[in-house]
Amino acid sequence: MKAYSRPLMTYTAIIILVMIVLGLILAQLTRGYFINVFEDRIKNESEFFVAIINNSENSSDMNIQLKEFTEKVDTAVVVFDEGGEADTNTIRTLDSFSDQEYENTFENAQALYANKSDGRLINETFYYPVPVESGTMIMISPVKTLENVTRHIWLLIGLTFALGLILIFLVVYNVMEKYVKPIRSAANVASELAKGNYRARTYDGYFGEAGKLNQSINVLARNLQQITTEQGMQENRLEAVINNMGSGLLLIDEKGYIHLVNRAFLDSFGGNSKDYIGALYYEAIPYKSVHETVKDIFMLEETVRDTFVFPVKIQRKHMEVTGAPIFNESMKWKGIVLVFHDITELKRLEQTRKDFVANVSHELKTPITSIRGFSETLLDGAMKDQELLEQFLTIILKESGRLQSLIKDLLELSKIEKTDFQLTVSAIDISHLLQELMPIIRQNAAEKEITVDMETVGPVMIDGDAGRLKQVFMNLLTNAVNYTPSNGNVDVKVTEGEEDIRVSIADTGYGIPEEDIPRIFERFYRVDKARSRNTGGTGLGLAIVKHIIEAHSGTIEVESNVGEGTIFHVILKKELT
Repeated sequence: MKAYSRPLMTYTAIIILVMIVLGLILAQLTRGYFINVFEDRIKNESEFFVAIINNSENSSDMNIQLKEFTEKVDTAVVVFDEGGEADTNTIRTLDSFSDQEYENTFENAQALYANKSDGRLINETFYYPVPVESGTMIMISPVKTLENVTRHIWLLIGLTFALGLILIFLVVYNVMEKYVKPIRSAANVASELAKGNYRARTYDGYFGEAGKLNQSINVLARNLQQITTEQGMQENRLEAVINNMGSGLLLIDEKGYIHLVNRAFLDSFGGNSKDYIGALYYEAIPYKSVHETVKDIFMLEETVRDTFVFPVKIQRKHMEVTGAPIFNESMKWKGIVLVFHDITELKRLEQTRKDFVANVSHELKTPITSIRGFSETLLDGAMKDQELLEQFLTIILKESGRLQSLIKDLLELSKIEKTDFQLTVSAIDISHLLQELMPIIRQNAAEKEITVDMETVGPVMIDGDAGRLKQVFMNLLTNAVNYTPSNGNVDVKVTEGEEDIRVSIADTGYGIPEEDIPRIFERFYRVDKARSRNTGGTGLGLAIVKHIIEAHSGTIEVESNVGEGTIFHVILKKELT
């Protein structure tokens, strides 16, 4: 209904104004017309009054005749002589006049005579002067019908106004329903569509041109909603594809401004999208290799592929970048797209493979060379010397054992690193497991007069592979004894937490330099190669230890100071998930 109030109020105000003006005009016209008619009647009546006055021989007869005639025509007369005196008897011919009305009427008649005025309407009473032989006669006639006529005119105007309002209301309502309402509804829907609300709809039940307009608006809204939905789905798919790409993506326009980066790019180069979007590529990316690649693409206008290395904190990342120019259908230059492939892992694996081959070759070369050399020496005649024969055969046996141990560790490491490697999990008392290893370790330690102590908190149960965990702790304890000088100490401590346990193996050995700690779990890596070979190590023990602990979802930590000793912390969960 609010939609109708403004035009209805406007039309109502216009109708009221028109009716008031029309009423005033009609009232004045009717009043003037009525006065003119009344004045003509008075003129005609005045002829009879003049004849009576002029033809009467005495005043008593005149008054009688005047009274009879005035009663018939409902009119009074006052005769003023030439001296201005009035015959007061004549004024009382109207019985309807009260004393007060008489005095007022007489005073008005005197004023009219004194001013020599023409006929005039005063207080609904008409005064009309007529000259007679004896002076001036003023006819006085009440105009009671004029008030009734005016009242009837305003009543007619009021009825007309009421009918007009009803008619205007019906017309406005009809116009609103057929034309204004559908147009406003269409305008509201168009406004909602402009705001992006493509679910807005208008009523389709209108007729004529307004109905066609609303139908067209609804069709447009449905099409926009469908297009927006499809576009949103496509954008979501595209965004999902771009953000979940394993390679970094960078889009640069023809002026060098960055328009798009994906999640993989941010993971590789750091920062967030606000640091790149809208910035010039050479300001946002501080690597000259990328700048050169972009320049090559701009100059050559063809696909360019390159590799570069850049530092990320304490590491170095290897990147392969492929860039291609972007042209529209009219072959107009629009920019370039760069795809960054992180090949750090490939490089690392390649380097690991090379190192592995080199290390294996080197580790195998030493015992094989020794075995071959001493065998050739024996064949050349040294076997006849019993002392040399026994010495050389001992060395050949030692080197073959070392070779066998190396091959065994390689096979063990290869087995552990396989994807189908599985643990034989059972409930284990870790304190009892360590106690089983103590006799072997103490026997080896006794040869170097090393004290081995163990501190436990009673039975500590965990889920794990007993055989593999024995392999872990045997390796760590053996290393602790081997790398601790005589008269040293090796301490084993078991600490139980709420969800995990910690086994700490501390020695008073040579220690590990800080820069070598991150690499001690690499294959064949030795802090002191000469000492490692003297102890019979293959360089694969700690690599095997790390893989077994990770298979148990655990971690291993190292604390070491050169010349003071080393502590290995093995942290294992009580329950494997």
